[in-house]
Amino acid sequence: MASSLSCSASDLLPLLGPAANASAAAEFICGRFEAISNKFVDTGFAVDNTYLLFSTYLVFAMQLGFAMLCAGSVRAKNTMNIMLTNVLDAATGGFFYYAFGFALAFGSPSNGFIGQHFFGLSKIPSSSFDYSFFLFQWAFAIAAAGITSGSIAERTQFISYLVYSSFLTGLVYPIVSHWFWSSDGWASPGRAENLLFGSGVIDFAGSGVVHLVGAIAGFWGAMIEGPRIGRFDGSGRAVTMRGHSGTLVVLGTFLLWFGWYGFNPGSFASILKTYNGSGSYYGQWSAVGRTAVTTTLAGCTAALTTLFGKRLLVGHWNVTDVCNGLLGGFAAITGGCSVVDPWAAVICGFVAAWVLIGCNKLAEKYHYDDPLEAAQLHGGCGSWGIIFTGLFAKKAYVEEVYPGHPGRPYGLFTGGGARLLAAHIVQILVIVAWVSVTMGTLFLILRKLQLLRITEEEETEGMDMTSHGGHAYSYADVLDSQKQLAV
Repeated sequence: MASSLSCSASDLLPLLGPAANASAAAEFICGRFEAISNKFVDTGFAVDNTYLLFSTYLVFAMQLGFAMLCAGSVRAKNTMNIMLTNVLDAATGGFFYYAFGFALAFGSPSNGFIGQHFFGLSKIPSSSFDYSFFLFQWAFAIAAAGITSGSIAERTQFISYLVYSSFLTGLVYPIVSHWFWSSDGWASPGRAENLLFGSGVIDFAGSGVVHLVGAIAGFWGAMIEGPRIGRFDGSGRAVTMRGHSGTLVVLGTFLLWFGWYGFNPGSFASILKTYNGSGSYYGQWSAVGRTAVTTTLAGCTAALTTLFGKRLLVGHWNVTDVCNGLLGGFAAITGGCSVVDPWAAVICGFVAAWVLIGCNKLAEKYHYDDPLEAAQLHGGCGSWGIIFTGLFAKKAYVEEVYPGHPGRPYGLFTGGGARLLAAHIVQILVIVAWVSVTMGTLFLILRKLQLLRITEEEETEGMDMTSHGGHAYSYADVLDSQKQLAV
């Protein structure tokens, strides 16, 4: 944000000549000038906050995308259950992120591990944050929780969803986001000094902070629960358990695609910022546009690669696979979307598609069951995205997006050495370790207390009927209507 311009009556007075009222005129002119300058400053804050709020609304719309994608990917008998968990991810996350999460993530000044201020949004708004920033970060927190819910779908007790969602959004996720996104975080690229490997971690919109965190949490939940009944036959071979609605899967995918234009470009948090002085066509608004382009290209490339790759491997065109491939490309580009060229985003999407295909092969081999491929998609592709940024981050873009540290390391393949890549490998390791210890322990405790998995009878009948009072679709009503029309 540009600072206000100043006007000094003493500097202006000699220009007005020896007139008797020159001093008063100088004071008047400077007063008007400063009033107009302050209006421009106010407008700048208003524009940036409006931009951030608009981005927040796009990111929040991704919850609807998650809900539709999850609903379409499970069997019809569990539709009400998965839809309700998506609603409660947002509601539970909203309360706990307000009470604790935001403070633990961005409560500066603090230490490198955890935030210490702004509990319950005390002292907000401030010169550091406005309400719009909290809302934007809350939308990210519940996105991480939504990833986890997909991994443990169709066999998890409802109470477990409430417990893990509260714990993830109120403690586990905020601490990770503090490490990499707070100005005080030990691995943040925004630190004033002592940057990790001289660079910090460039995880712009969260390939690690959001996607890998949600994926590792979901991985441990699914591993500790075990696969769904019937997912693997007596000889250990995988049995396909398709979701009940490809229509909902496609609808959810497009809603997520739409929301990603708030997720990635919105992570700039402001748009009215110049890079090379005022009066130029190039500024942060250009970086926002470039970020939207790299996001688009990575997703499109991953979708096409998955389409033809799966055709070669299994012999048919599968819309669900293509949708997951598309989302895998988005998850991968999220970390480096602002600091890479469009051509690099194509490489990102291409590799992400094969990473997802490979992770799914490993999941089948080791009898890991994830109804939405969430851990494979967000964990595998998210990890690739973290490494990709360490390889392809461009010097000019890194210095624009993360100013204040001349000579900061950038991508290995773009001539910046291996220090950024080393920092990113550290990020993967610490996220996996932290989430494994916290969320893995939580899921083990829930299993020990017999609060994690539903009974075999409930799983066979479906959770909609056993836990939520009825099926999502009234097939009997449809049949009765058809009979009446026949008569």
